[in-house]
Amino acid sequence: MDHAAAQTMMDKLRSQDREVQNEAYYAAMEQTKEQVDWAYDIWDELKQDLTHPDNHNRSIASQLLCNLAKSDPEGRIFDDFAALMEVTKDKRFVTARHCLQSLWKIGMAGQPQKQLVMNGLADRYRNCMEEKNGTLIRFDIIQGLWNLYQYEPDESVKQLALDLIETEEDIKYRKKYAAVWRKSK
Repeated sequence: MDHAAAQTMMDKLRSQDREVQNEAYYAAMEQTKEQVDWAYDIWDELKQDLTHPDNHNRSIASQLLCNLAKSDPEGRIFDDFAALMEVTKDKRFVTARHCLQSLWKIGMAGQPQKQLVMNGLADRYRNCMEEKNGTLIRFDIIQGLWNLYQYEPDESVKQLALDLIETEEDIKYRKKYAAVWRKSK
């Protein structure tokens, strides 16, 4: 995809017409399952959209940036990770959740990115319980670590998840989180 085509896609991703926006979103998500050579053609605009007034745009931008981490030889994701973590606290919980559920994909880009994700998710897990949906946030974090482990089995990812689960004081939720990891045995 050349720069003009990438810009056209960005325009469609920002469309007020939800059908046009959704079509562009699904196409972009499909294309970014693999490395692409046009990531930087839209990277800065996606980063700006993390604070867009429309929550759909914030959600799309966060998910695409997570997918594009594997197409980021310059390592921009390291500078932009904090902005993504802010989206996991979005005032619209569905937007926050979409971002949170995509963060693990950054870890697919390499060991430094994986460590970034692990540290970010662990911190988010430890500090989310005062929030309205704290238990759901924790579940999504444990699921994200499981997804990362399934992509590339790494005992440090598994150990982090199990350690986090052990910090859960409510036995009901500890069992729920642990059930995610029983699938990996």
